Amino acid sequence: MILDHSYANELNELVTHLTPQSLKNARVVAINQSLRSQLNLPWETQDAWLEALFSVNSPLTQHSVAQKYGGHQFGHWNPDLGDGRGLLLSEVVTPEGKRFDLHLKGSGPTPYSRFADGRAVLRSTIREYLASEALFHLGIPSSRALCLLTSDEMVYREKSEKAAMLIRVSQSHLRFGHFEYYFHSQQLEKLQSLFDYSFKYHFSEYADQANPHALMLSKIVHDTATMIAKWQAYGFNHGVMNTDNMSIHGITFDFGPYAFLDDFDPRFICNHSDPQGRYSFDNQPGIGLWNLNALAMAFTPYLSRQEITNILQEYEQQLLKEYAKIMRAKCGLIEFGAHNSTIINEWLDMLASEKKDYSQYFRLLCDFDPTLKDTSLRDSFIDRPRFERWAEGLSQSIAEQDWTNEQRSASMKKHNPNYILRNYLAQQVIDRAEEGDFSLFDAYLTALSCPFNEHPEYAKFAAPPPDWGKKIEISCSS
Repeated sequence: MILDHSYANELNELVTHLTPQSLKNARVVAINQSLRSQLNLPWETQDAWLEALFSVNSPLTQHSVAQKYGGHQFGHWNPDLGDGRGLLLSEVVTPEGKRFDLHLKGSGPTPYSRFADGRAVLRSTIREYLASEALFHLGIPSSRALCLLTSDEMVYREKSEKAAMLIRVSQSHLRFGHFEYYFHSQQLEKLQSLFDYSFKYHFSEYADQANPHALMLSKIVHDTATMIAKWQAYGFNHGVMNTDNMSIHGITFDFGPYAFLDDFDPRFICNHSDPQGRYSFDNQPGIGLWNLNALAMAFTPYLSRQEITNILQEYEQQLLKEYAKIMRAKCGLIEFGAHNSTIINEWLDMLASEKKDYSQYFRLLCDFDPTLKDTSLRDSFIDRPRFERWAEGLSQSIAEQDWTNEQRSASMKKHNPNYILRNYLAQQVIDRAEEGDFSLFDAYLTALSCPFNEHPEYAKFAAPPPDWGKKIEISCSS
């Protein structure tokens, strides 16, 4: 194991050095052993993690820091942000030379806590653990959960809740808001240091190129577009796409009031603090571009307006290209073409019109052969003539493909999950965990870690949600 502290040491003026504050009767309830092994970390047991986090002069925490940044929150600039409840503990360097941050959430107050207690609650840490692992195993770029701790310490949000901690892993914790803050505050020397650091550790392939800032911005644009295309294809609503929640690595970051779609509603809003729907499901692609425009301001000392405009114009093309590729795979269509695009769009419109469950109906589509008289899928649509017209078009497209129906079905099941993270199930996990029972957490996490498979023992996690479990709006509060 190699631990480094490059951010804390080389950007010392951009951080505050702090150590985590322990919780009352803190105990480790989940360790991502697969991820721990990949990172070659030695802390295998619960006691080992407690020792690593809270012992004096632990190599994991002796250089831990809180980072300063800003961000556009619901479209409004806020310079008073930073790690208000989290600390960058260390950076792990793998034998291949790859770097990963170990970041602790719920570590106690920092200078950026804004009079809050700096704690996370069990509810929010469970939700982030489940979501980050669910997205990762779906193939959606994401930070990952490494270790979850609960405690007997109580904190107050809308009600009294158990305090908890989460260690998460990502390539770095550099956000759009880092670059925005040092640009808008006109601390251009620190902005330069931030860019120098980024080229040294995260965009090193561009450091010696003729126009490294253009290449870096283009990479961020492409990675962000790819991530959001996957959100849209798999029905994921982030819920709070503030620029301080956007990673320069194009990974899903800072999970709060997220939701996977139940009944397909493109205008779905998962965040009850967003009544205007700025971060609704169908607004996510546009907000992604808005956020990239906000980030691009920090590149203006290095790039011309025209250069930035040209790079930002790459966003839509990349997003549509990635989205179309995934949607063709989900529908079992090989070739790109206007006819196949019509089939996909008509299928989505039928799901929306008849309020069909997004993930469930894509999974049902895997076993649908439009050339047969099987009525199971047909009979579930009220507008049967419309469905038959659509099925005829699908049948024509399939006939043009050199693919058996069995091959097509098997391929589709690799792109349409059987298990998806549902908010009502996550709440059941939370309710049990708050009583000290993490067995449902473990079972649901196992199912979400193999989302495309079918396991009879996890059938309840593949069932469509009851009416009362649909469209649950979640608070940002954690």
